[in-house]
Amino acid sequence: MKPHRGTLILVLGILGLIVCAPCGIVAWVLGSGDLKQIDAGQMDPDGRGLTNAGRICGMIATILLVLGIVVGIVLAALGVLGAAMSGH
Repeated sequence: MKPHRGTLILVLGILGLIVCAPCGIVAWVLGSGDLKQIDAGQMDPDGRGLTNAGRICGMIATILLVLGIVVGIVLAALGVLGAAMSGH
């Protein structure tokens, strides 16, 4: 049975929320894969809680990253539209 990576996934999830949003994507992907392995009995089940918490943090970080990108695109488009309408 493989050892769990719950601590690593949780750290990546927290880093995704606080410092570097792409770490959240990594936490989400690793967490989902590890939970499947835990459910299949291939990985140490003691790390389930840490792995799930890290995966959830990763999900939140990824959603916030996507929302930030969408808001940035909308604001840039509004800026371009506003500049075009003002004639400058």
